[in-house]
Amino acid sequence: MWLSVSVTTRKPRPGETHGVEYFFADDEEFDRLAASGELLEWAEFAGNRYGTPRGPVLDKLAAGVPTLLEIDLQGARQVRATMPEALLVFLAPPSWEELEKRLRGRGTEPEDVIARRLAAGRIEMAAEQEFDLSLVNTSVQDVCHRLIALLADAPEASSPGRSPS
Repeated sequence: MWLSVSVTTRKPRPGETHGVEYFFADDEEFDRLAASGELLEWAEFAGNRYGTPRGPVLDKLAAGVPTLLEIDLQGARQVRATMPEALLVFLAPPSWEELEKRLRGRGTEPEDVIARRLAAGRIEMAAEQEFDLSLVNTSVQDVCHRLIALLADAPEASSPGRSPS
């Protein structure tokens, strides 16, 4: 399975490396990528923009490599519109309280950003029924194992054009 690397306009957090966790871009570069159609999807979230570079995703799918996009609701809706064969998986928090605890526990964002993320979380949780499947994110390791098992059990998910998102 291949996890796509998104491009973002947000500044790197401590320990993040360009091209590993994200491709970090300024507003001008992001505008260029979006205008030229180089992004499969993009969205604004918590004051920053995030997008999925189209070329690497299409290359991996054409090679038959199961491809995972880590995207928000806006991005999932764009992928659904342009790639209706994509398998959309909603990752739900175990509870609202746990989501808030995780956001605050990172200690990487100021309170206003946390408030925006929580507001977006309420909207996203209300849209869960738009997805093909939901998984409760009890831990990163557990949800990764479940996603891998999902791909292993669903041969159509690993064929070109079929992409869990």
